[in-house]
Amino acid sequence: MSERRRGMRIKDPMTDDAVSELVDFSIILSIILLATAVIVVAGIPIIKHTQESQYSQNIVQSFQVLAPNINKVVKGTSPSQSIELKMYGGILSVTSDSYMEVSMKVWNSSNGSYDTETYGKHMGMIENDYYGTSVAYENTGIWAIYDRGNSVMKLEPLFTYSNNVLFIPYSSLSGISSLSGSGLVRVTTDGGRRTIESYHNVSQVDISITSEYHEAWGEHLSEKIDMPIVSRDAANNTVHLGRTYTQDIDVYIIESPMHITLN
Repeated sequence: MSERRRGMRIKDPMTDDAVSELVDFSIILSIILLATAVIVVAGIPIIKHTQESQYSQNIVQSFQVLAPNINKVVKGTSPSQSIELKMYGGILSVTSDSYMEVSMKVWNSSNGSYDTETYGKHMGMIENDYYGTSVAYENTGIWAIYDRGNSVMKLEPLFTYSNNVLFIPYSSLSGISSLSGSGLVRVTTDGGRRTIESYHNVSQVDISITSEYHEAWGEHLSEKIDMPIVSRDAANNTVHLGRTYTQDIDVYIIESPMHITLN
């Protein structure tokens, strides 16, 4: 009996506990690795998107500070302005591609009929293009396009219509240049000779704007100066607005040429 017992293997309960702990540890480690992988795959892009969204908002805010300073030159209260912008990557550029044309029917008392007067010039813009988001100062206003969608207005341009008087600003920018990268950039605005064109006894006004931000231009002006949108041409980035007035109005076009330097 004793010999048979001596030949039997006695099961060690500590061995089972060790194996069980090892299995539990392996399961927990697998869960940790899986969770880490999910965070890396899903979390990092979310963090990156959040960071880019914050940078885009910062760019808009910096342009909302830029515009009132440049508009001092437009209004003639300052000969020049110098403002710093912070870049987070992308490209900051000055272009003269955008264009606005104003056409008016003006009463001519000498021949007793209405003449057509047209005033058209390039507006130009300062634009920051940052990974699918574009923000621009264009003709005294701030405009933005997010994720290559439709444009929106972020700061009103200086168009006004009140008491049968229409004021139209023309901030004509020159200075074709661009910078890329991160850090502070100084935007210097030097004003030129400011002129005011006045038109009296105007019965009809048509405004045509060619710009990347033409959708926002059309929506804003139709509300701000009560001028309906006549047509849109998305292929050519153009919006056309027009209005016939029951009572003749006065129109003042204030042109402020400015040279922009980036450094």
